[in-house]
Amino acid sequence: MITIRPATRNDQQAILDIYNEAVQNTTATFDTTERTMEKQLEWFDKHKANHPVLVSEENGIITGWASLSPWSDRCAYETTVEVSVYIHHEHRGKGIGSQLLEVITQEGKKVKNHTIISRITSENKSSIHIHEKIGYKSIGTMREVGVKFGRLLDVHMMQFLFH
Repeated sequence: MITIRPATRNDQQAILDIYNEAVQNTTATFDTTERTMEKQLEWFDKHKANHPVLVSEENGIITGWASLSPWSDRCAYETTVEVSVYIHHEHRGKGIGSQLLEVITQEGKKVKNHTIISRITSENKSSIHIHEKIGYKSIGTMREVGVKFGRLLDVHMMQFLFH
């Protein structure tokens, strides 16, 4: 059974391991070099009340994580956040991503955010489908904005607007 809970500093190694595997092997992130633990802790410590970080856990093992981060550092965007969801490579395809996205989206409303933006590599059809299932709407595609693994990649933009 999967449990979803707020992340702690003690969870950062597991979050870092999941993220760095995605950096090295997927187009889920456009980072191309692995994050250090120092940078991971800095990232975690910057998350304030309206920017929660959650982990999914099964039998004491962290299987994934989700976060809401600032969309921009400009003050007018304070209640606009960007969602991230990453699943441990051995636990993908089990519905954990859907569960994390749904819970982090609900948390976004609880902490008084107005809208959530998601940037998804256009080739990641399963992530786009999961977002649609939860109620995110397509708002466009940015063409050839990233290069990873020697390929130009499009980014599909999605938005969840709280009413």
